[in-house]
Amino acid sequence: MTDRATPSAATAPWWAQHRHADRRPFLMTRNRVRAAVRRSFEDQGFIEVETAHLQSSPGNEAHLHAFATEILDVGGGARPLYLHTSPEFACKSLLAAGETKIFSLSKVFRNRERGPLHHPEFTMLEWYRAGGTVQDLMADCAHLLALAAETAGTTRINWRGVSLDPSAEPERLGVIEAFERYAGLDLAATLGPDGETDRDHLARQVRAKGGRVSDDDTWADLFSKVLATEIEPKLGQGRATFLCDYPAAEAALARRKPGDARLSERFELYACGVELANAFGELTDPEEQRRRFIAEMDEKDRVYGERYPIDEDFLAALAHMPPAAGAALGFDRLVMLAAGALRIEDVLWTPVP
Repeated sequence: MTDRATPSAATAPWWAQHRHADRRPFLMTRNRVRAAVRRSFEDQGFIEVETAHLQSSPGNEAHLHAFATEILDVGGGARPLYLHTSPEFACKSLLAAGETKIFSLSKVFRNRERGPLHHPEFTMLEWYRAGGTVQDLMADCAHLLALAAETAGTTRINWRGVSLDPSAEPERLGVIEAFERYAGLDLAATLGPDGETDRDHLARQVRAKGGRVSDDDTWADLFSKVLATEIEPKLGQGRATFLCDYPAAEAALARRKPGDARLSERFELYACGVELANAFGELTDPEEQRRRFIAEMDEKDRVYGERYPIDEDFLAALAHMPPAAGAALGFDRLVMLAAGALRIEDVLWTPVP
């Protein structure tokens, strides 16, 4: 009779002692980074808030998918609720209530997402500054990247053959410039003066470069494909990149850029080709936000055959929200890069089965 072979780390359950021993250094780094992030925000006068995970709407972005449930009253009556995909609506409502500098380290839930950089349950770091600007958020993001690396005890971040200096001043690159530099496409030529998009013009350009275009591809579909395949892998090499000035059509929750209605006050932070953060100058016009939500849900219905309710309570609060800027950062991804892990599940204490 022979001993049963020990499963490899790739196939063993996360609780197997040998696999946990391999992951434990990453998990301890996670705890240190989490504590350092909390101290940093508190030292700047931010208040940590805890928002309800159950919401009447999980968010109204076309390509985000939620986990649905229901709540029962004492008589057994039921109404639908959703696990939130972000604490954003609740945090903005707290700004309407009078808070001015808040942050949240919250579990969030997204369906149809699992892979080296995705997990159905993950931790989102979000923070909001009443009266803040996207420049303030860029400084925050640069600080958090450097802080995580310092806390992890490294001066270089390396992921899948790409390296950067986490203390270096991040590059600032406009989306239009990125499309021209890395994909050879004139994105500006596909944008009208009020931000309207020309799908056929972009499709012709993509085809001319040898790209595939399906008959049902929208402008947004083509934009996302080019961004994911041609641009994102090249961002955050040597130093982090702020990809900024997104087309207004790709920023449903952001206000327009002053002086250029084609663009929005939105940027994303990239490190080693990995998207870490998404930040906005926040839209505070409830009627404009409603129109954008309806357009997003129309697109969701077209692509997936479903739609989520619009959060009327959030829209009511938005009318009282002060001018603000807010950011959402994937905390698990930040820890993964700082700790030198290859997969997001390496830095999760108990991954979803």
